[in-house]
Amino acid sequence: MSDHIEEQEMEAEALSAIFDTAFTIRSSTQPFQWSIKLVPIDCGDDLDEESTANHVMVNLVATIPLDYPEVSLPELEIEILKGLSGDTKKELLTLAQEEAVANEGMPALFAVCEVVREWLADNNVKGLDDASMHAQMMRKVKEVERKEAQAAQQFEAQKTVEEMTEAEQEELAVRKRREEGTPVTQESFTLWWDNFCAEMEEKKDEETGDVTNEEKEKKRIMAERNTGFQIFSEKSGVFNLEKLEAEIENDVGDVDEELFDDDEDLDDLDFDSDDDDEDDDDDGSDEEPD
Repeated sequence: MSDHIEEQEMEAEALSAIFDTAFTIRSSTQPFQWSIKLVPIDCGDDLDEESTANHVMVNLVATIPLDYPEVSLPELEIEILKGLSGDTKKELLTLAQEEAVANEGMPALFAVCEVVREWLADNNVKGLDDASMHAQMMRKVKEVERKEAQAAQQFEAQKTVEEMTEAEQEELAVRKRREEGTPVTQESFTLWWDNFCAEMEEKKDEETGDVTNEEKEKKRIMAERNTGFQIFSEKSGVFNLEKLEAEIENDVGDVDEELFDDDEDLDDLDFDSDDDDEDDDDDGSDEEPD
């Protein structure tokens, strides 16, 4: 069994959690093979809307070497599902491989998927599967026009922002963040990955019967909790022998032990006289006067 199999399986679980049904395990034995369906616009499970909104889509296929990710890179392939030609396939594959190299030594497939998806989002137009010379020239012209329009839009936006007051700029920034949401970057994914690994370790400990911190805390609380007898003793003030003995020791001062040194003969004391007098009184009380 590979030394890296556990880390590979954890990456597969992470990708499954992120991409849901778009992630597929093609081979569950080593070397693993995974496939991720990538589209410019995620439409959930609505296939009709997905087909309408997305003019391009691909499968990113990764074959995982036994010593990935510490030593080797994943073997990547691009499968065209819609709207791309052979030339664009090569361009996408080169882009994916470069991103894998940039993340060498760590789980890289999420970063690779993001780079490919961004390219698809920027090129989500019809006709990219047309390999004719005319179509290629038209695509280049449109690409130049798109970049010029994007640059002009950024310039106008910057100009407008500079004319705003500081409060208006802050409000615009907040509104923009709400619209865009939280972007997934390599740093945020790394943080998420570390938390995910920690959660998986806790889950593994629970499944193997190891005691979790929560269980330890519960046991500690139960150990420090008073018993019913202790609670009753403290409330009633009785039965707590230790406290009673401590109070007695505090109340009793120094005792003069010489008072108990003389051994007196207690046998000479007449204890029966009192008993006889009591008996006589009892006998007399029972007689009725004449």
